Amino acid sequence: MHLPPKVTDRAFTRLQEIGAGDQGQALRVAVEGGGCSGFQYEIKLDAPEEDDLILEKDGERVLVDQISLPFLTGAVIDFTEELIGARFTIDNPNATSSCGCGTSFAM
Repeated sequence: MHLPPKVTDRAFTRLQEIGAGDQGQALRVAVEGGGCSGFQYEIKLDAPEEDDLILEKDGERVLVDQISLPFLTGAVIDFTEELIGARFTIDNPNATSSCGCGTSFAM
């Protein structure tokens, strides 16, 4: 059994601020092969699919497909605002290393 990722209140708040749920969209977090460390995250607004895990709060949703779910076991999906910009981030306890861009990791 894989523990689902956790989504912070900040991430759900940001989705609400951009009106994702009002537009019928949700934040999709997926893992793909590639990137400079072996795997990379794909984070985008998307519509739910039949086999997605849906994490929901206050009408906002985060989607994880069944193939990506094992790679995101116990991860934390957050939203950060820094001087260099604002973005959704993933703190993944399964990653053994990551690159400076924050979207690529190794397991």
